[in-house]
Amino acid sequence: MNSNQKNIAARVQDLGALIALVVLVLGISIVSPEFRTWSNFLSLLRQSSINGLIAFGMTCVILTDAIDLSVGSVLALSTVLCAGMITSGVPAGAAMLIALVIGTVLGIVSGVLVTKGRLQPFIATLITMTVFRGLTMIFTNGKPISNLGDSFVLKLVGRGNFYHVPIPVILLILIFIGFFFLLNKTTFGRAVYATGSNWKCAKLAGVDIHRTKIIAYAISGFMSALSGLILLSRLGSAQPNLGDGYELDAIAAVALGGTSMSGGRGKIYGTFVGVLIIAVLNNGLNILGVSSYYQDVIKGLVILVAVLSDRKR
Repeated sequence: MNSNQKNIAARVQDLGALIALVVLVLGISIVSPEFRTWSNFLSLLRQSSINGLIAFGMTCVILTDAIDLSVGSVLALSTVLCAGMITSGVPAGAAMLIALVIGTVLGIVSGVLVTKGRLQPFIATLITMTVFRGLTMIFTNGKPISNLGDSFVLKLVGRGNFYHVPIPVILLILIFIGFFFLLNKTTFGRAVYATGSNWKCAKLAGVDIHRTKIIAYAISGFMSALSGLILLSRLGSAQPNLGDGYELDAIAAVALGGTSMSGGRGKIYGTFVGVLIIAVLNNGLNILGVSSYYQDVIKGLVILVAVLSDRKR
């Protein structure tokens, strides 16, 4: 294989997720005309915003050769605490800001366990996932928190529109642009890639490995909390089982987007494409009336293909 053929093959691999998304959209559109309506497209983007925001934070963590299993529990705990503050009389705007801080701190806890505690990321975040979920159940006593009032700010985040475009979709696009700049144009972004590629070399080059990983986990926690606020706005109540299993969809989106599970290689736009693939799969299979049990099998097989493709690369 000559150099031109190798370059073409590499380019096709880089665009593999995007090609898969286009084929998937065209295929479902042909089978179901209902899928290709503008209203369904906006609904699909609104639904994907939750997983998208979490997946962006997860991408930062995975690029450092780590993983965060606690995102669903961070989402749940920060959201129920926000709901609890609102029902106690704290203004909704202030409660939401505090919830974002709480989510960031919870992410830092995982980061500290991984770096200072020298625990494997899988084990550390499995512990925090379990503890945070337990704290959520203790705080709510296993019951939903409702009667959140009629706050404009809270309604706006999850149910608002700007020129008929849902606010969650606008947030998803703006935050994607922010992450693209962060990972490609800043010193921190270079440190993230260096840490995941070869942490020993990165350390010799002056990169603070511990600080980089802790910040990555803090970002992941913040994004989880933000996703929780959007859910809280949409549902109008905080369920104790919020975010259950969300870490799987986020990791799947990152893997589908071509980010290496070994860290150091991947692009945030790939994660965005991965998020859309999962959203299109969910939306299309629902429209076609496919059982949720089969949906899980199909998504699992898609993730398997993505991971095997990463191993081959």
